[in-house]
Amino acid sequence: MASWGRLAVILRGFLRRPGSLGGVGLQRAVGTGILGSIIGSGVIYYYQYHAKSRTLPFAVYAEQQKEQAAPQLSARKVRFIQFASVKYEEESYMTPRDFLYSVMLENVDRKLQKKHLKKEEVNKMLTAASKAHAGNSLFRNFGDNGLISYTEYLFLLTILTKPHTGFHIAFKMLDIDGNEHVDKKEFLKLKKILGKSKIRASKDGSEIPAEEGDSVNTTLQAYFFGKNGENKLQYRDFHRFMEDLQAEVQEMEFLQFSKGMDTMRSEDFAEWLMHYTNEEDNEVYWENMRKKIPAGQSITFDEFKSFCLFTNNLEDFAFSVKMVSDASRPIGMAQFKRAVRIATGHDLSENVLDTVFKLFDMDGDNCLSHKEFIAVMEDRVLRGLKVQPQHGFSGYWKCVKRETLKGAQEALGETGCPF
Repeated sequence: MASWGRLAVILRGFLRRPGSLGGVGLQRAVGTGILGSIIGSGVIYYYQYHAKSRTLPFAVYAEQQKEQAAPQLSARKVRFIQFASVKYEEESYMTPRDFLYSVMLENVDRKLQKKHLKKEEVNKMLTAASKAHAGNSLFRNFGDNGLISYTEYLFLLTILTKPHTGFHIAFKMLDIDGNEHVDKKEFLKLKKILGKSKIRASKDGSEIPAEEGDSVNTTLQAYFFGKNGENKLQYRDFHRFMEDLQAEVQEMEFLQFSKGMDTMRSEDFAEWLMHYTNEEDNEVYWENMRKKIPAGQSITFDEFKSFCLFTNNLEDFAFSVKMVSDASRPIGMAQFKRAVRIATGHDLSENVLDTVFKLFDMDGDNCLSHKEFIAVMEDRVLRGLKVQPQHGFSGYWKCVKRETLKGAQEALGETGCPF
């Protein structure tokens, strides 16, 4: 600023000298030009100075952001936090109602803040849980009167997505004396083994175990072992609990997509299948549904339950497919039915099979790629928790590809190939 002041003094002295410039008009013109040059030079100098100095604070800012960035949470943890509606001793918990919502809905529009529970309220919940009776409406009867920890949330998800054989094996491993029952301490081990314990994401995105205290008595623990944890859990009671939980979730999902009716339309069943999927061929599947599935076909709750049993045995189904067909080739309906029978011991109805094949038959040859089908079914069973958001150039390019294909289909209409 001192340099600019000195320059101004020099210019004023120069212009005031009698012989410096002839005429007032010429002085004004020259003065205006000089002033414009000074202002322009100042603007250029300011821009160049700040453009050069902009890199240093920007680099420091980026480094600060990197240091302060929180670890990325797993999809399961994010879902748990999103749906958990209560807190106790500064820890978030789901209620039984929250859990049911979390497996039925993709997100929740929470109007209220999380409720902070008092010890007296929790004790009242545990007393009610210890006296509850088994049934396929257990969680609906509990409603918001219960606590489910994050580890138990993972454990319950596993019950919904895995066949019962794995639970029986794990149960027997903990049942040292072979009397088909476990105590509370042994059950907590079983819960951590099958629920894969509480998990968080490391800096590289991989999930690693995290500690969670089991000091807080929860609704499940009180239901299985009594309020004070003195009871034993028989395997037959645990097996019934698993069946009841699966039946309760299946009934609620069926009513959700059948709009409360006794039967579900085939297009509603297709929508249920595709609800959590995020595959590249989704648009093709939806187009198949619109064109190939006739109106008026309905699916009963028993047919729906049989298909849900099949989805919980996808690994066995994939192995059965390799036995009855070449794994690299699409499979027909007869081979598909046989593989399902081997994997589950049950048959799927003709209604369900017809809908599945019309939906996933990509080229109209009455066959489907079992790999693509299993990928969609895994998304359905895991309720979208396996799907990772697409970022970066690869995600952008997939989006461009999808939208380009969609635009081409709309441009061509029903005519197909233009050549």
